[in-house]
Amino acid sequence: DAMSSAPASIASGATILDWPESDGAQPNQLRAGTNGWTCLPSDPPAIAAGRRDPMCADAASMAFLSSYMAGQAPTVDKVGFMYMLVGDGGSSNIDPAATGPTADNQWVVTGPHIMVVVPDPSSLDDVSTDPAQGGPFVMWKGTPFVHVMMPTVP
Repeated sequence: DAMSSAPASIASGATILDWPESDGAQPNQLRAGTNGWTCLPSDPPAIAAGRRDPMCADAASMAFLSSYMAGQAPTVDKVGFMYMLVGDGGSSNIDPAATGPTADNQWVVTGPHIMVVVPDPSSLDDVSTDPAQGGPFVMWKGTPFVHVMMPTVP
């Protein structure tokens, strides 16, 4: 599952982690990698809901993801990339803490995409936040977890 989230040229040399067995625990390493990328399988809530959302992240995006999972503002010191070529089961476009759709949290299910984190969130000010416009869009604008979602297929 984890290796399906990125191109084979990246996934084949990536570290493979499994989700922690409990909140606050460290992820379990299933395989050591050689290329600086880390892949995770679909998370347990997605699997329980019958969805898939595996991902592969470079070091900058993995630091971003670790901060997000810990509920701490990330420090992004360089551009980072995260593949989700299987897509995701949905998340709020405006609220990083949302766990399900509501009438006002702009829930969006995204097909195959690449996420991009940047050191200077203000550099994204002119990028659309509309996931329906057909191109890259900014997710979680105005939060510490702002990033670009870039669909890989129209």
